Parts: sequence; C-alpha cells; structure tokens
Amino acid sequence: MPRDKESIVRRLKRIEGQVRGIQGMVDDDRYCLDIITQISAVRAALDKVGLEVLDGHARGCLSAAIKSGQADPAIDELMEVLGRFLK
Repeated sequence: MPRDKESIVRRLKRIEGQVRGIQGMVDDDRYCLDIITQISAVRAALDKVGLEVLDGHARGCLSAAIKSGQADPAIDELMEVLGRFLK
C-alpha cells in the first residue's frame, strides 16, 4: 500500500466526484468536447493514483520479495500488472 493511504482515499473521492460531474454533463447534454476534456482529467488523475500505489508496492512488497530471495516471481508479477496499467 502507498505510504499515505489517506491521500489515496482523498484523491479517489475527488475522482469519484469528477465522474459524477461528467455524468451530470451528459445528462445536461453539455458540449461533447467539454465532456471529453473532463474524461481526460479523470484518466490523468487515476494514472497518478495508480503510480502512487505502484510506488508503494515497489518500496514495500517488491523490496521485501527481493530481500527474501523471491525477486523473480515478484518482478514477473509487477511486469504483468504494469503491462495492464499502461494499456
């Protein structure tokens, strides 16, 4: 988990509010490009949260796996997740 769990939770709540805002924009028939702009902002915010969680994983779980001699399976797992994250 990231070092600052509360920060992650706050960010996710903010993102949740942004998504509800986008839903409201769709309901109100707002300009399509304004909606796309907001979707882009949510995606960027989610990417930042994802990177923070990955950072916590690398510094915690991955580091511990390397120290215990389990580097290869942990790195394989991380690379698989990174592949999905970067799609």
